[in-house]
Amino acid sequence: MEFTHFNEEGRGKMVDVTLKKETSREAVARASISMKEETARKIKERDISKGDVLAVAQVAGILAAKETPRLIPMCHPLPLSHVDLSFSFHETKPVLNIEARVKVKASTGVEMEALTAVTVAALTVYDMCKAVDKEMTIKEVFLVEKRGGKSGHYKRNEE
Repeated sequence: MEFTHFNEEGRGKMVDVTLKKETSREAVARASISMKEETARKIKERDISKGDVLAVAQVAGILAAKETPRLIPMCHPLPLSHVDLSFSFHETKPVLNIEARVKVKASTGVEMEALTAVTVAALTVYDMCKAVDKEMTIKEVFLVEKRGGKSGHYKRNEE
């Protein structure tokens, strides 16, 4: 396998996607953040002093997806056509699940944008709730699915 992110001197470079075909591409990523029961209740009841935690995390995740190439050095700037985040609490545990879906028509994929979106959304939840719960834990950030491009469809096996 050829490592395409290195130049002849062995230093990092942005991959040349000039000749790659533009196709519709989509990526879905997830993250979770565990917290105290009280924190989960306060988020659900919109009782956090900094405001509506999920509304702010939604906007932060969208902004993060759009800013990914400014944060991850080798990512290409992409004309994102869709970014959406959804939030759900686990049925029995105080765990918030965050999912991002990102779409683009381009010559490279949007996996990093989806992963960045859920990560920054989780960090935003932490920031807004840290006065109530410093023990929150961000975990399980992963790619769920991707579509489009030369490598085709990928779906994580969730057993």
